[in-house]
Amino acid sequence: MSSLKTQLLRRKPISLEPEHPHGEELSRTLTTFQLTMFGVGATVGTGIFFVLSHAIPKAGPAVIISFILAAICAGLSALCYAELSSAIPASGSTYSYTYHALGELAAIVIAGCVLLEYGVSTSAVAVGWSGYFNELLHNLFGFSLPTALSTSFVPGIDGEPTGGIVNLPAIVLVLLCMVLLIRGASESAKVNAAMVLIKLGVLTLFIVIGFSAFNADHFSNFFGQAGGISAAAGTIFFSFIGLDAVATAGEEVKDPQKALPRAIIAALIIVSSFYILVALAGLAAKPAEFFGTEAAGEAGLAKILQDVTGTPVWSTILAAGAVISIFSVTLVCLYGQTRILFSIARDGFVPKRFLDVNPRTMTPVYNTVVVGLIVAVIAGFVPSDYLWDTVSIGTLMAFSFVAVSVIVLRRRHPDLERSFKVPLYPVVPILSIAACVYIVSGLAAITWAIFGSWILLVVAYYWFYGRRRATLNHSPSEQELAASALASRETK
Repeated sequence: MSSLKTQLLRRKPISLEPEHPHGEELSRTLTTFQLTMFGVGATVGTGIFFVLSHAIPKAGPAVIISFILAAICAGLSALCYAELSSAIPASGSTYSYTYHALGELAAIVIAGCVLLEYGVSTSAVAVGWSGYFNELLHNLFGFSLPTALSTSFVPGIDGEPTGGIVNLPAIVLVLLCMVLLIRGASESAKVNAAMVLIKLGVLTLFIVIGFSAFNADHFSNFFGQAGGISAAAGTIFFSFIGLDAVATAGEEVKDPQKALPRAIIAALIIVSSFYILVALAGLAAKPAEFFGTEAAGEAGLAKILQDVTGTPVWSTILAAGAVISIFSVTLVCLYGQTRILFSIARDGFVPKRFLDVNPRTMTPVYNTVVVGLIVAVIAGFVPSDYLWDTVSIGTLMAFSFVAVSVIVLRRRHPDLERSFKVPLYPVVPILSIAACVYIVSGLAAITWAIFGSWILLVVAYYWFYGRRRATLNHSPSEQELAASALASRETK
């Protein structure tokens, strides 16, 4: 086995990425449109249906600046993702890029980030979905699930008892998504695309009705809470996870070198436009103080429509659209989690059982079931208060490492085929890193503590288990492959 320092710093040769044993391959069935809908599906919904009530109390009306800042940061990162995905279309996304560019230890840290990012985000969205589900039940049938069955027993960050036992709707949602993913990626993509179109439709409805109640006074003292802009942007940034989710489909999309960058950039444009318009419409209809109330925390957008129109009809339509379409967020985030774990297993850091692909559906069934059950438990028993910022820090770290990887691979592999290249290189990657650092600096100390503890746990796992079973322990190094290629050319 190689020396410890060499092992921690060794990079996975890019030439090994397409070479996978039979049975460790996924089927290429996704189109560019379906992939774009994956990105929109994993993004629009998380930031709009739920996060307004978490972000506006931090920044007030200036949350619009927070959304723009998060969108700019995500846009810079999207360009970096587009370049890397066109050069290395692997299912591991950020994890795989980091392994190729920065080495094994950095890849393990990022593996921890993205597993946290996807696992917790899926749980957080499922918890928020439960609120809209209850709102829909109340509007349609006049009853809601009791608190005991729709709220975790764990107190929120305010320390107040919840009166609940388990968030049953959240658990059921995750398990339904798990079953759908087991049936196949193509089937999941078709369902997701339909749900995304419903989602964009109900959000357009909200924008139109929200602006019809425009009140300029709601934007007075616009910068009164300007000190919370970066903190709010950090909370919002979690919802841009969909851009990374697109890249996790690198081994299941047709013509990945062209489809991946196109889907990433198209998803970013759609997502950013809807985020900013919905935030503006929400503040146009309601003062910033409303978003800090309990009413805004559960199905807030539906309640705004009901207050503006004076009838529950439109709020019921929005709640129904949210219940249907937020399913797609959970679906795609769960999908991304399983595909990244698939790549990690391929590199030997988790048991090979996670690589088992069903020959009929061409999906990693065992992998999907394990992930689904763990995420369902988190969704059922952990309040969303603890989840939002934890996902943001994982996403921001992943986006930062992607930008660094672009710079490193440009220097180490200048001749690597790239169908898309980051414009204004190296300004864009550097700005991407700076924007991520600025946003992450505004996150709370408790978020850093949770994140640091998780990364230490991941590194400890790698130290005692993963590094001894790494696939590269039995594979040629970059130097050996380069020497072999040189010798081959000289003999010709």
